[in-house]
Amino acid sequence: MKHFRPGIVPSLVVAILVPVMVCLGFWQLSRGEQKRVLMESYAERRVAPPLDSTELQHTTDPAFRPVSLHGQFDAEHSLLLDNRQHDGKVGVELLQPFLDHATGLWLLVNRGWLPWPDRRTPPVFDTPEAPVSLQAWVYVAPGATFQLHADPAGAAWPRTVTAIEPDKLWAELGRSGFTYELRQQNGPGAYRTDWPVVAMGPEKHLGYAVQWFAMAAALFGLFLYLGWHNAGRHHGNRHESNQHV
Repeated sequence: MKHFRPGIVPSLVVAILVPVMVCLGFWQLSRGEQKRVLMESYAERRVAPPLDSTELQHTTDPAFRPVSLHGQFDAEHSLLLDNRQHDGKVGVELLQPFLDHATGLWLLVNRGWLPWPDRRTPPVFDTPEAPVSLQAWVYVAPGATFQLHADPAGAAWPRTVTAIEPDKLWAELGRSGFTYELRQQNGPGAYRTDWPVVAMGPEKHLGYAVQWFAMAAALFGLFLYLGWHNAGRHHGNRHESNQHV
């Protein structure tokens, strides 16, 4: 190793970046496994018999469980979840409080995606006035949503938001409500409801992991090459100096 001369700066760069790249690769593998388990759970639970709101309140793990509801939408407190795309078109998802008549429980129901092509005008939607029966399923996000800033509480309705937090909404409205969002299936008042389970599938995470590992290997290989190349050049310069002497 005495002939290996990579230099101080390349050594520092490799010592910092290679472990980071390897850790990111393993993190992507971990996320891929989480998504795989999530999708398996989704597939199993979506075919289970639907719960009613009474059963839903006493279910310790309600993620992806189908639910049957009968009640009425609250049109005065609509949320527009921003930055949602379908088929390359920009839009929002419409969420509204829903009062289940059987238990008096409030639930936040996502009625689906609707386009919003012109930001100079508000998105157009309507709300059923009469009580409706609908089918939905409980959506539990795979991780916390990253936000650059908090959505303003007390803003005018309908309110445009970047993340959904039912507990904060119920606290603001002074209501007792269900903790998670429910995503409506096709039915009364539904918009576009072809919901993806996750935004990024397990195969995408595997691909990113391979990229991180490949970059780490390439950087380390370049580090070895430069170290031996610099050593050979240094040895050649010393040999030439000895000849001149």
